[in-house]
Amino acid sequence: MNRLHLLFITLMTSLLLSSCARNPVTGKRMFSIMSEKRELAVGAENDPGIVQSFGLYEDKKMQAFITQKGKQMGKLSHRPELEYHFKVLDSPVVNAFALPGGYVYFTRGIMAHFNNEAEFAGVLGHEIGHITGRHSAKQQTKQVLAQVGLIAGMIVSPQFAQFSDMASQGLGLLLLKNSRDHESQSDQLGVMYSTYAGYDSHEMADFFKTLKRLSAEAGADGIPNFLSTHPDPSDRYEKVHEYTDKITAKRPSTNYKVNRDSYLDLIDGIVYGEDPRQGYTENGVFYHPELKFQFPYPNGWQVNNMPTQVQIVPSDGKALMLFTLAGEASLEEAFNAQVQADQLRVLEKEGFKVNGQQALSGTFLQAGQNGNIKILSYFIKSGKYIYKFHGMAAEADFGRFESLFVRNFSQFNTLTDPAKLNKQADRIDIVTVSQDGTLKTALNAAGIPSDRLNEFAIVNGMELNDKVVRGSKIKALK
Repeated sequence: MNRLHLLFITLMTSLLLSSCARNPVTGKRMFSIMSEKRELAVGAENDPGIVQSFGLYEDKKMQAFITQKGKQMGKLSHRPELEYHFKVLDSPVVNAFALPGGYVYFTRGIMAHFNNEAEFAGVLGHEIGHITGRHSAKQQTKQVLAQVGLIAGMIVSPQFAQFSDMASQGLGLLLLKNSRDHESQSDQLGVMYSTYAGYDSHEMADFFKTLKRLSAEAGADGIPNFLSTHPDPSDRYEKVHEYTDKITAKRPSTNYKVNRDSYLDLIDGIVYGEDPRQGYTENGVFYHPELKFQFPYPNGWQVNNMPTQVQIVPSDGKALMLFTLAGEASLEEAFNAQVQADQLRVLEKEGFKVNGQQALSGTFLQAGQNGNIKILSYFIKSGKYIYKFHGMAAEADFGRFESLFVRNFSQFNTLTDPAKLNKQADRIDIVTVSQDGTLKTALNAAGIPSDRLNEFAIVNGMELNDKVVRGSKIKALK
């Protein structure tokens, strides 16, 4: 055996010995290249990127609620020694997720869809379960050993993730995708932890029905939601009820909490759907009232609007339109910085005007692991800002998207329409039902438009023909 082989075996043996840790939930030894110390570091390092990508939802009462409930449940978990962090993100997407080391996030979108504290508690326990089960550590180990990308949970193809303007938001989502086995274990832990906290975890199963209905409404091309980062185990609804029956049989009580009205009072007034201040879509046009610009996007493409960028993708994921701000002072500097950051080969460069505003365009090639990516970029100076549009596709596919990129980028313009500038956000309004009847009649009485009745049946976790009684509370719109 030569010295090189001996060194290799020594290093691998050292890695194996140092990488076997005991799983806090199962008590069994697990192989992981992520130590507990590294777990804490990964969470702390990536939390700022998550907050930057989504933004925090500023509601002190709601933040205090999830912090209090979260820390209480953390103490009941298999890793009570961790310092847990809980945050509400300013996103309409219905999702919750966790990072290693104790970081748990709920979007305002999912908070608006819970209908009682017990539903929230079940999902809270589920996310804490991903942390206590060290699922992210296992998943990163699997990803590193298989040399696969770390951009799970994004709506765009991972082939575009090497582009620098994608990297900042992609990094924040690096460990969100879980396996079905992890989901099943987290469902069990969610039942356990929420039951230990005194909640009726049957409600957790009912919330999964809401998620399934949302997923069906969005269709295969919908923007990512809870089920995209949390693959749905088979028979999940039935299994959660079974888990609940088993654990409550060991801890019989008639006082398991649901707390519907108190939770509805908590979310009364929460922003629902897109917040126009951060930009919104209407009839194939993206508007941003605060920055006063607008641009169209292709019919049928999905829009993912985030505080730092706008992603627009076709249903097949073969292309990406990306809109963001440049940090440089001039068009030339922005152009050169992009070339340098992404090691781009410049094919074309042209200066011109877009609706009277100075612009610079470039066509580039970027070498990728699975072939070249071809990119068309527009750099447009409007007021004190420089805006960047990138249209990208695999080199072989670029030709069928190029005219779309040009047409949409060249229609960037200032926003002056008062109706668009003054558009207000929808907010959840908790109303008291005035008479016995069905949910449909109650929603009609609350002024919900006929084309949104099914949407608000899902928001309320009910069917339109479900009975409601006088004095009960439902969600409507302010």
